[in-house]
Amino acid sequence: MAAIKPESKKLFSLFLGMIDFVIKSSRVITPGGMRKAFVLIKEGKIIDITDELPQGEFQAEDAGDNVLMPGIVDPHVHINEPGRTEWEGFDTATKAALAGGITSLVEMPLNASPVTTTVEAFKKKINSAKGKIHTNCGFWGGIIPGNEKDIEPLIERGILGFKAFLTHSGIDEFPNVTEADLRKVMQVIAKHNLPLLVHCELSDTAHYSPLTTTIYSDYLASRPKKWEDDAIALMIRLCEEYNCRTHIVHLSSSDSLEQITKAKQKGLPLTVETCQHYLYFNAEEIPDGKTEYKCAPPIREKENNEKLWQALKDNIIDFVATDHSPAPPEMKQLESGDFMKAWGGISSIQFSLPALWTAAKKQNCSLNDMAKWLSESSALLPQLRTKGKIEKGYDADFVVWNPGEKFTVTKDIIHHRHKITPYLNEELYGVVKQTWLKGEKVYDSGKFLHLNKGEILFHE
Repeated sequence: MAAIKPESKKLFSLFLGMIDFVIKSSRVITPGGMRKAFVLIKEGKIIDITDELPQGEFQAEDAGDNVLMPGIVDPHVHINEPGRTEWEGFDTATKAALAGGITSLVEMPLNASPVTTTVEAFKKKINSAKGKIHTNCGFWGGIIPGNEKDIEPLIERGILGFKAFLTHSGIDEFPNVTEADLRKVMQVIAKHNLPLLVHCELSDTAHYSPLTTTIYSDYLASRPKKWEDDAIALMIRLCEEYNCRTHIVHLSSSDSLEQITKAKQKGLPLTVETCQHYLYFNAEEIPDGKTEYKCAPPIREKENNEKLWQALKDNIIDFVATDHSPAPPEMKQLESGDFMKAWGGISSIQFSLPALWTAAKKQNCSLNDMAKWLSESSALLPQLRTKGKIEKGYDADFVVWNPGEKFTVTKDIIHHRHKITPYLNEELYGVVKQTWLKGEKVYDSGKFLHLNKGEILFHE
């Protein structure tokens, strides 16, 4: 990208000697909307956004007509290290994140071994991340039966919030909680104003579920909407009772939108995310035996997913997160195609932006919407107060991308550990050109310029 030449001789005396770097774009997405602007950076912070280039000696770069957007914040990522690094690891996951324009992520407490339910396990996770994180990374703690006494010690160590499952997580070390378990912890979490993230499915043992099937519709029927709806009803009730910040992860059932809307109208501290795969794919189009599409809750029918889109546009759903959840090929049962035995998880962290944008274009959504759903609103859940906006005082974390350019997902461009994803061979709009961390360009046109620049994000 070309260096910027001063466009005005006007002296901005306020900024002389105060600027390290300036980046310009004709499409800068700010909280006030998209505009042509110069973003002024000092010591990794945005110190102003101006219409004209100040005079002085500093480095500058022109992003041209590419979109300059706040770096993506993804608060739902499974990295699995330590203990299951063969599934994924900090090195590969955060490289893939950088290549996708993700500047901050929050890692889930399960899939690693040990699971992050104690201070000792949290220490091990932090130690395993050192020297391997290429983008900023925070951590959720876990709620399991019997660990209520670990909550406050984890908070004191800087955990950003907590995650619980209402059904089996797939990891025996991370069993699901009951309503009684939640009642022991929600008042403590509420006292510290941290969020409780919940996987909302209440399974019904009376519901028929095949032991084996390669037919996607059979798998879909095995995890009905009612499981989600009943679980969300429970969490809304507890959210109101304890006034605890409650977050519904990966919403897939449109039948829950009415009760979520009513809860928000009452002013409850309830937030909701959905995922790119629920908005991009539809059940009717998923081939039998293609277990790379398996996730829980499942990808549902087109009519359901259109309602999710409308809820996102209506601010009933707050933001979109990947729920990147990789596993080795043998665990995905790629050869057998057995949906019941396959690990349930979508690998997609690198394609967060283009997958959403490709689908959003068809919904007549705007570039401003993308910044809200991927950066601004998602940064609020973990309370990353200096992330998610191009605004004075915020960190200079950016993604530069071309919304009009398209590419095909091939194995050779994938940076996460296993090259398994339902987006393989999909043609996506939105090419990430650059990723910036605190005013430093760390990824440019497919090349990693600087690694190990990520910081561990703690609750303050």
